[in-house]
Amino acid sequence: MTTAVAPAPLPPIRRLLPPFPTAAALGLERATRAELELAFVRGGTPALADLAGWEFRGINHPASASLAGIKKFMKGFVWEDGRAHGTLYGYNCPIEQNVLDGRWRARPEDAAPKRFGFYRVAAVDPTHRDNAYLHAVLLDYGAGGNKSWDLSAGLRDYLVQLSDDLFLGKAYYALGPLRVHSNFFILERHRRGLTDFARR
Repeated sequence: MTTAVAPAPLPPIRRLLPPFPTAAALGLERATRAELELAFVRGGTPALADLAGWEFRGINHPASASLAGIKKFMKGFVWEDGRAHGTLYGYNCPIEQNVLDGRWRARPEDAAPKRFGFYRVAAVDPTHRDNAYLHAVLLDYGAGGNKSWDLSAGLRDYLVQLSDDLFLGKAYYALGPLRVHSNFFILERHRRGLTDFARR
């Protein structure tokens, strides 16, 4: 007998969110690596429930990310099977690479974006290999259910909160037991996202 699971309630309605990146987000994009490192270690621990059900505008740092066509991106967070306080997962969406202070338009269609690069989200476990920042949450692409040949499975992102709607991430790539730092990224709350993790 299958027991029906009630979907998680939608996150509380917040004030109207701007469609463009704020001055605070753009200021982080212009910051040096040393300035971002300082902001990161001073950041707070995000509450998983405050991430769930939202999509966030993403900006990769440094500026060279533009050359790879990944300067702008979007991340979403969703409870598994719509159950609040269960396992939190996330996904990435490709974004039209227009001007940095322009609108975020997902591809191929903003209302029906491609979702890829899945990850599991959890508090950092001090006994785990990926435990560099205990005040962060870990976005573990190795536990996101990606295909075995998907290079994104090697990503390990740490995320901290700078304000209600602004977050800073620090990305690493797993090469066996080694962890190689690749870049910082900025996330800013953008819009409602999925409420169920049926995404593949």
